[in-house]
Amino acid sequence: MKTALASILMASSILAGIAPAAAADVTLTIESWRNDDLQVWQDKIIPAFEKENPGIKVEFQPAAPTEYNAALNAKLAAGSAGDLITCRPFDASLDLYKKGYLAPLNDLKGMDNFSELSKVAWQTDDAKTTFCVPMASVIHGFIYNKQAFSDVGIKDVPKTDKEFFADLDKIKKDGTYVPLAMGTKDQWEAATMGYENIGPDYWHGEEGRKALIAGKQKLTDADWVKPFEVLAKWAPYMGDGYQAQSYPDSQNLFTLGRAAIYPAGSWEIPNFEKQADFKMGAFPPPVPEKGDTCYISDQPDHALGMNAHTKHPEAAKKFLQWVASKEFAQIYTNALPGFFPLTKEKVDITDPLAQDFLSFRKECTPTIRATYQFLSRGTPNLENELWTASANVINGTETPKAAAEKLQKGLDSWYQPGK
Repeated sequence: MKTALASILMASSILAGIAPAAAADVTLTIESWRNDDLQVWQDKIIPAFEKENPGIKVEFQPAAPTEYNAALNAKLAAGSAGDLITCRPFDASLDLYKKGYLAPLNDLKGMDNFSELSKVAWQTDDAKTTFCVPMASVIHGFIYNKQAFSDVGIKDVPKTDKEFFADLDKIKKDGTYVPLAMGTKDQWEAATMGYENIGPDYWHGEEGRKALIAGKQKLTDADWVKPFEVLAKWAPYMGDGYQAQSYPDSQNLFTLGRAAIYPAGSWEIPNFEKQADFKMGAFPPPVPEKGDTCYISDQPDHALGMNAHTKHPEAAKKFLQWVASKEFAQIYTNALPGFFPLTKEKVDITDPLAQDFLSFRKECTPTIRATYQFLSRGTPNLENELWTASANVINGTETPKAAAEKLQKGLDSWYQPGK
């Protein structure tokens, strides 16, 4: 009787124009600071996921990069944050996890697609819990103007410091191009594209970085002072008035074809390719001596975590599993050349300049920026102090030895290794 009655009621509803209720789609919202990527998410990434996962809709809602941390913290505290959280590397995201805002993801399917070095930026200090899925890294090196090299007679990219400075001398002597497009006005480039770029070749990547954290090495040791000494030698090749040259100035100097070499991070690729009308290539930091091991800074840049208080945990986990897949890595890295996948899976990249940067992983041993884990939590902040020190060394207002001593003194004032 009940079955017959239900059938009659349904038939009546249909006749009255009322369709039976369908299962509602779940909508996931992604919090991010990467507003430049909005179109890529809307046009490529989200459609690929939604096609394979009917019933789950995804919205990418980025904030302005400078406002992201404050806005996200406010939303999380109010309980209004999105289901998925784009994670900055190290302390900012670790703080969110400690406050209970990010869910642990150790058991998420696909997490073993990433090496320990790839996950280190989104783990607890004891490395026992990972709370974000690694999405992309940026690789350091040098971008060069192929036409400039040809014009001055440089046939091969430099492999050693000796070759690097010989090439700079050749470019300077020719006079057509500024040898190195970098200034010191904004300071951070001197550290990020200078000291942290070439430094791993001297302190031997992870070996030196971990020894510094453990207190077994100091910034006053020869392996840490030497990069400053090399950096000081860059000054004569950086063009007139480099002390007043800002980051955008350096970018324009290079993309307008007026400079030969740009100390770089791979994030420059998309804009450089839009703006430059010449062919570009890239080479890794030259090693001190022929036969030395080459190291690169392959810096974890961003990841994706799950809001611990999401109302849709299963759907959120499904999306994160997809982010951990080769398919996502393939789409993401080709849509955003210069942001490289951290998965162990082999990913094919079509952009020639991005291919150059990615090839560094085959010939060099990866590490990360030495100041980012543990060492910049106190005051003075080592990362920020390194900006000033690197710029001062290039400007000639501080010796490499004095810069290193000041940095170590600041670190000693608050950092106790192993605690």
